[in-house]
Amino acid sequence: MTAEGDENYLTTAEVARRLQVKPETIYAYVSRGLLTSIRARGRRGSLFATAEVERLASRSVDHSGVVERIESELTLLHNDNLYYRGHSASTLATTSTVEQVANLLWTAQPLEHPPTTGHVGAGHVGEALPAGAAGFGIGREGVLLARAGMEVVPEGARLTDRLRVAVAVLGAADPLRFDLSVPAVTAAAGRLIGTLVTALPGDYVSPDATLGARLWPKLSSDEPRPELLDATLILLADHGLAVSTVAARVAASARANLYAVISAGLGALDGQYHGAAPTLAYEFLQRAQQDPLKALSDQLRSGEPIPGFGHRIYQHRDPRAEVLLGMLGDHPIVDTITAIAARTPTFPNSDLAIAAIMHAYNFRPDAGDALFALARMIGWTAHALEEYAAPALRFRAMGIYTGQTT
Repeated sequence: MTAEGDENYLTTAEVARRLQVKPETIYAYVSRGLLTSIRARGRRGSLFATAEVERLASRSVDHSGVVERIESELTLLHNDNLYYRGHSASTLATTSTVEQVANLLWTAQPLEHPPTTGHVGAGHVGEALPAGAAGFGIGREGVLLARAGMEVVPEGARLTDRLRVAVAVLGAADPLRFDLSVPAVTAAAGRLIGTLVTALPGDYVSPDATLGARLWPKLSSDEPRPELLDATLILLADHGLAVSTVAARVAASARANLYAVISAGLGALDGQYHGAAPTLAYEFLQRAQQDPLKALSDQLRSGEPIPGFGHRIYQHRDPRAEVLLGMLGDHPIVDTITAIAARTPTFPNSDLAIAAIMHAYNFRPDAGDALFALARMIGWTAHALEEYAAPALRFRAMGIYTGQTT
């Protein structure tokens, strides 16, 4: 392409000054498709259309690092409160179903119009739920596939290991997984989560029950309190740009299908500083039940943070923990937490609340990580939908070579 006149075009140096970046960054923009380089007859160097440069300048781009800022309408963390699309997550946890909250995050459908469940006929691989629906349906074929995948892992594997394998198997079996339209993605997400819960080892509960009721016998043999798990799934569904959510968004930016997006999130969640946090809190609380003061003393002596206490974002309280611990009422495990909290300047977080539920109702030791993963799949889906509507491949950090040169 050539440019006959210069009045509507800028040189590389002019673009660099306009965007306040180095000329090398301009070339990176060209390689990413953010700018189009053209040649003018009779002159050296590249030119760039002024209108295109101005459009790029108006976008939320970190020009110094060639990394997009992530703008989202999903989750707000403000003044030690958590909101989903403007709704208090603490209130949603006790007044709405998991399906309603998923629908709110996925489609912004108002809560006064609850979604259809889509249980009937919603389980065949590749079959779509009604447009706009956010139901956790299942199907015999999908459940059998997921269980077959879960059984491949060694006997001592964690539930999250089984979930990762099952997601990959279900994705490979879905011929329509590359349909990234909103109805197709929400249908696939609901079907995936519902199928994973049903396929986990443990007693079967009808898909007509709440997701928490269906999940309970997979984690505990105690008398069910499904409202606890429903509230937990809602409160953990999303938490802004956590590392696993960023991983999911990067995958979605490359137009990876939903199963691959979920797999990316699960990969990051498996890190010891992220998804393993509920297990660390569970183990600490197990020691603390015998002697809270000794457990705290031993932890302080180790020089490591107290598992389940404090938070990088919340300053004075974790609203998710307050809701869940409040639902435990006067259970003795709450007294243990209170005794520890009275001797530390920090506060219980959601990891400790999950650990408390696990101890109170004799959950299997790896239940916390799995619960976290299943809940966060709701949020990853919502973030994927936002990315599918944004320009593709918009995440590219500026690498600085520090190795040996010839």
